[in-house]
Amino acid sequence: MQGLMQQWPLLCSKVIDHAATYHPRREIVTRSVEGPIHRTNYREVRARSLQLAQRLESEGVKLGDRIATLAWNTWRHLECWYGILGIGAIYHTLNPRLFPDQIAWIMNDAEDRLVFVDLTFMPIIEAIAPKVPSLEKIIVLTDAAHMPETNLANVVCYEEWLAEADGDFAWKEFDETTAAGMCYTSGTTGNPKGVLYSHRSNVLHSMMAQQPDAMGLSSRDRLLPIVPLFHANGWGLALTCPMAGAAMVMPGAKMDGASVFELLTREKVTFSAAVPTVWLMLLQHLENEGGELPTLERVVIGGAACPRAVTQKFQDNYGVQVIHAWGMTEMSPLGSLCTIKPEYADLEGEALLDLEQKQGHPPFGVEMKVTDDANVERPWDGKTFGRLKVRGPSVASSYYKNTGPEAFDAEGWFDTGDVAHMDEHGYMQITDRAKDVIKSGGEWISTIDLENLAVGHPDVAEAAVIGLAHPKWDERPLLIIVRKEGREPSKEDILGFLNGKIAKWWMPDDVAFVAEIPHTATGKIQKTALRDQFRDYRLPTA
Repeated sequence: MQGLMQQWPLLCSKVIDHAATYHPRREIVTRSVEGPIHRTNYREVRARSLQLAQRLESEGVKLGDRIATLAWNTWRHLECWYGILGIGAIYHTLNPRLFPDQIAWIMNDAEDRLVFVDLTFMPIIEAIAPKVPSLEKIIVLTDAAHMPETNLANVVCYEEWLAEADGDFAWKEFDETTAAGMCYTSGTTGNPKGVLYSHRSNVLHSMMAQQPDAMGLSSRDRLLPIVPLFHANGWGLALTCPMAGAAMVMPGAKMDGASVFELLTREKVTFSAAVPTVWLMLLQHLENEGGELPTLERVVIGGAACPRAVTQKFQDNYGVQVIHAWGMTEMSPLGSLCTIKPEYADLEGEALLDLEQKQGHPPFGVEMKVTDDANVERPWDGKTFGRLKVRGPSVASSYYKNTGPEAFDAEGWFDTGDVAHMDEHGYMQITDRAKDVIKSGGEWISTIDLENLAVGHPDVAEAAVIGLAHPKWDERPLLIIVRKEGREPSKEDILGFLNGKIAKWWMPDDVAFVAEIPHTATGKIQKTALRDQFRDYRLPTA
């Protein structure tokens, strides 16, 4: 016997309908690429998204066609998402931080038909468009007054192109498992792999994100999504904010400390989300220039492990709650968030900071386990490492074109490639990527823990740890440091700071000082480049 409930497909278009109907005047504020602050609301965004969907249909765009975006977080980018989704096409976010040849490869693999591009990225499109034969039209996200000159054919101005539709249009109806969005991950070996979200998975993911022990957004929040929409599906915020009716403050192209501080304070932001490097820039700005964060209540920090010093400064100096989060492009991307369960409600001071270093516990909709290499589950004792595996309704079941099938098993578990442990209350902590963990004398050393401790030194701007070959111990850690401007800490200063905070056998064998540390296109430390850079480096203990 089946239940007698209505068939109401979980389509992304219903999210913007909800926002426009029940939160019509809720603001969407953008620092535009052209410069001025732009203000709109959910009702206007829905109306223009309908125009965009109508205009796409007139271009011959059909169900399942891939439509690329190469754009910052702006109101126009949001309109593109909902317009594309509303006719059953697939939004495909391109990461401009990749090399142009990588972007061209990804566009060809996806067979993108159109691309919406911000002014900033026109040079990228001009370089790669001739290499993408499927690309039929380039739509520049600006108005006529700011249209750039270009030698490319089939380039149009977004505002003029959009104005050719009157908006008398209805969203298309289709099955909720229809593909909705596409994002390529470079976190695996070989070429980037496509992750293909469905309408159902996107809607469920945003419902998961709204849980009180996750992001807990409401219509009373004003959210600054600094994490770009092209980074791991924008952490789902383009759907979660309208679903909650939360106001959105879009940073556009400016994400430096001063620009972020200006938006946080002037627009009375209550909630924000970004990778650690953004918050390091903001805290450095506050340290140098002064200032308070009077309305900011909480920040979600993910994309890389959050340094302990960042959590401590936010909470102690500015009264801002830090929610340490973890996820992956393959997970839409939220996997866990570190909110405080009753079992840990009495923690304070250093003990609380110890807990907040964990990536937290999964919301309903994410299952998690830790196994050894033979797929035997490891105990949840808060110290036994293993391979972290996940499954759920917003976790990928395979990659686009079935590349990399080895990451998925017959029971639906996805091997994240991370090494982690779980404690008795379900809190997970990443200790490393499987390919980055240091194996010394048969034991594992967490590079993430060492990096986060080193960043706590007052003279350290950034830290990275890699394992180098050792004749006795197989591998030993090298600590790589970027000094803060005007500071000159020595090797002895750094190692002295770590002394007593880690096991003696974890202590780095040497410290190297560099001008900068290379990063991936998503802002993570690029360990492969560092290993290549220090390939011939000889540890003093070797």
